[in-house]
Amino acid sequence: MPFRSLEVLQSWVAEFELIHAPRNGAVRVIPQDGDDGADTGLVAMRILNSPTEIYLEPPRSAGEEWTVTFEPREEPVRLKADDVRRIANELATLAELCAFLQQKSHRAARPPLVRNQD
Repeated sequence: MPFRSLEVLQSWVAEFELIHAPRNGAVRVIPQDGDDGADTGLVAMRILNSPTEIYLEPPRSAGEEWTVTFEPREEPVRLKADDVRRIANELATLAELCAFLQQKSHRAARPPLVRNQD
């Protein structure tokens, strides 16, 4: 799996927030020890009115994509229609964030173009 430092993930999240301005959900990068003590992070999002922890994980190997994990809940949640609409909008933002991180990872994995100096 390609390494993504905490700093890289924070810059990608900041760039996403400038472009998409998440409405209510809080997107953050949580420090995480990677393999061999590498300084990496985990991208997480909290949706308003839902205590469920949500995090995005990078691909574990080449050819895979970023995935979204919803942590299990201990208690059921009851919501009114307006709350469900808000959560649906925030889930759409979450999907955009996942696609954005996938795109950034894909670009970062490509070797830089070398121009012919002839």
